[in-house]
Amino acid sequence: MRHVWDDESLDPTEPLWRYFNAARFIEALRTGTMHFASARQFEDPFEGAVAVQPHDWPSDPRYDELDDLKGAFEQLRRLTKITSWHRADYESDAMWKLYAAERKGIAVRTSVGRLSRALQPFRLAPEYGEEEPFCGNVRYVDLRKVRLRASMEARFFYKHRAFEWEREFRVAISLRMAEENAVDVPEAGIFVPFDPHALIEDLYVGPSLAVDERRQVLAGLEQVDIPVKPIVSTLLGRPRYR
Repeated sequence: MRHVWDDESLDPTEPLWRYFNAARFIEALRTGTMHFASARQFEDPFEGAVAVQPHDWPSDPRYDELDDLKGAFEQLRRLTKITSWHRADYESDAMWKLYAAERKGIAVRTSVGRLSRALQPFRLAPEYGEEEPFCGNVRYVDLRKVRLRASMEARFFYKHRAFEWEREFRVAISLRMAEENAVDVPEAGIFVPFDPHALIEDLYVGPSLAVDERRQVLAGLEQVDIPVKPIVSTLLGRPRYR
């Protein structure tokens, strides 16, 4: 993978987490593919923005000149596919609630190096060339005070400071050149091959995951011969007060 930041080195041992609902995780194991969502599918309304103007401010002529670029950048958001990971040493209750169906899912713990080794070559079409992923830590800035001067690639690795708690690491694939070469690009996400053996360091079971879904997860691991014993979330522990 190519690193998006020239002034920053990545620690290959840094822990990364991804929280899944159980069905999506089982499907990823079954197909051996990882979902990269289109940047335009994210709920963050500031995705790719260079500044944030307060809602009650009058029109700012400094940005009027950019109005004709909005459509072009919207197409770039459609053509940029991203997988997001959480940088942390420990599991997160907030991440369980947001991304794993209210604690009813699975969390994969990996590392920057493992993720890099796990991703397999991806071609949008058999006759078209291999796509090169690029990656990096997301940088959080106060977009009320800063107007970004960043490349089109780097803009996907900046976010408004209000989202700093996410501590996000991203891997992105741009399909702009593929479309320019008349290759059909899916409107939504793409599915990139990956090696689950290389990816998964630890697997955590959500504290609210149903017993039957837990069995399905175990069966999925057995089918692809992954010798990982799922760890029960610490949030399932019983509190003691004395």
